[in-house]
Amino acid sequence: MDIRLDGKVALVTGGSRGIGQAIAATYAACGARVVITSRKIEGLEKSAEEIRGQVPGAEVLPFAAHAADPQAAHDAVRFAVDTFGTLDILVNNAATNPHFGNVVEVDVPRFDKTVEVNLRGPLTWTQEAWRQAMGPDTAYPGGCVINLSSVSGLQFNDPLGVYGMTKAALIHQTKHLALELAPAVRVNAIAPGLVKTEFARSLWEGAAPDTKYPWALERLGQPQDIANAALFLASDLASWITGEVLVVDGGAMIKGGI
Repeated sequence: MDIRLDGKVALVTGGSRGIGQAIAATYAACGARVVITSRKIEGLEKSAEEIRGQVPGAEVLPFAAHAADPQAAHDAVRFAVDTFGTLDILVNNAATNPHFGNVVEVDVPRFDKTVEVNLRGPLTWTQEAWRQAMGPDTAYPGGCVINLSSVSGLQFNDPLGVYGMTKAALIHQTKHLALELAPAVRVNAIAPGLVKTEFARSLWEGAAPDTKYPWALERLGQPQDIANAALFLASDLASWITGEVLVVDGGAMIKGGI
């Protein structure tokens, strides 16, 4: 069974590289028209060009927008709606982790930045999608929202405490919004384990390519693993799923965590 997103419009935050780029490319390959956002237009343009190289004819447009800026969220959603006529899928993927260490040692600027991007950001973008494209007062109500959480939001992870706190709160936010926006909009989360991205480089750099990791499936995750989950949740196959957290971690949690 092929999963298709023909006629759908998606917006992916943090779409210039890694998991966000993989999700955007996968959606485009399955027929969706996609807007990708990130802070810097140069990285977005490169990402869009790479996706078009992978998917001939892909409709992928970059829009520079800081994930923590409410006005940028408004403008990006407006751009998607004005350009493609609607917005069916919002993927809140952008994240940050400026503090790597004990929670008790975090300073206010780093704490605030983590909360603003990882928690307030997804709420703001969801609010804009609801008001401009998915809510009952819009031209084509309905759609789905996918929040990228983390296994760090489900378990204790020593050096990622502040990051994990925001990801745990994002899961709670996902469930609240799933209830509030039902039945028109489905809201789910994905909790990735350790994935080979630039964002997580400090956690996997230096390991040999044939390293067997201490979890059930033994290998490091790839961005495409998460993109496949995001494709399923965005598709009609997940039409009776909302308020859930899909863990994609290679079996790390059942082996005691990362």
